Amino acid sequence: MSATTAIVIVAAGRGLRAGGGLPKQWQDLAGRPVLAHTVAALRPLATGPLVVVLHADDMARAGTLGDGLRLVAGGADRQASVRNALEALADDAPDRVLIHDGARPLVRPALVDRVLAALDHTPGAAPALAVTDALWRGADGLVHGTADRSGLFRAQTPQGFRFDAILNAHRAHPGGAADDVEIGRAAGLDVAIVEGDDDNIKLTWPADFARAARLMQAGGASMDIRTGNGFDVHRFGPGDGCWLCGVKVPHDRALQGHSDADVGMHALTDAIYGALGMGDIGQHFPPSDPQWKGAASHVFLRHAVGVARDNGFTLTHADVTLICERPKIGPYAEAMRAALAGIMALDPARVSVKATTSERLGFTGREEGIAALATATLVRP
Repeated sequence: MSATTAIVIVAAGRGLRAGGGLPKQWQDLAGRPVLAHTVAALRPLATGPLVVVLHADDMARAGTLGDGLRLVAGGADRQASVRNALEALADDAPDRVLIHDGARPLVRPALVDRVLAALDHTPGAAPALAVTDALWRGADGLVHGTADRSGLFRAQTPQGFRFDAILNAHRAHPGGAADDVEIGRAAGLDVAIVEGDDDNIKLTWPADFARAARLMQAGGASMDIRTGNGFDVHRFGPGDGCWLCGVKVPHDRALQGHSDADVGMHALTDAIYGALGMGDIGQHFPPSDPQWKGAASHVFLRHAVGVARDNGFTLTHADVTLICERPKIGPYAEAMRAALAGIMALDPARVSVKATTSERLGFTGREEGIAALATATLVRP
């Protein structure tokens, strides 16, 4: 049986040196909070719980981080915050735990793999970079001396440990440690050094945000970019309007289906599942299941967006085309865009809703029903 790995992301600090009026983990980076990027980067790598340690004042912000997280309140300092997270995991303990700074959003899978591989042989492992610059001692703006850089490393996270060992180390430590490596070593644990990553920067100062944005942009060529298509059809039946892209459009008939028959939203949901390679709406919400009878289609769309987010993807664009003679879509297109954007937590500028006819050809031309075609784009750093 493979080892289970929990991940603890520590983000309870109040660090304001980065400016901006918010703790750095909640500031914007490429359109999302820094912490959201960190969570997205590590979520696919956890084979156990993903724990996020937050300040009590920030719990209301956790909705921007996605579902499936275990939230833990932070303590008076970083060490106390980590211990709170470890104690929260203790009743159903994982085999290993990775402890990572919430303000390091550019962590890469290869770095995590190096830490985990080292844990096969040692109770602790952490990434670091050898110090290559000259070291000075200074005061009052003047160089007062130099220091030997031999054997010195710049520590990074995630720092990994066998769970029971680091939990016991935290319980025994008197406090005041700089990081979890110090706590582990104080308890006699060997901690292996693995190769760090120059891009795995910890955001501290305003200039760090600019650098991180450049790194994210430069890394675009290695991003996982997915495009999915969805197609759906619903026939007309008795009724007084059609649900289309989250808006009820007045009409002398309604669309028929197991749920509310929102053909546009169904096509878009399938496009997202398709981009993920995860089948279609019928596999996730079988029409044979009576609980989905008459269900509002935003339930399905929110689920698809959540699955994408849980797998580290950001939905960057959605495009829906409705194919019908009637009802006329134009007067309602902007309301549909707004409705879809709200459901998907997406900027309306990244959502398109448009319509066309089939020139009186086929079932849509005969006004027997409505068809919809949708495209969705997902991006994972």
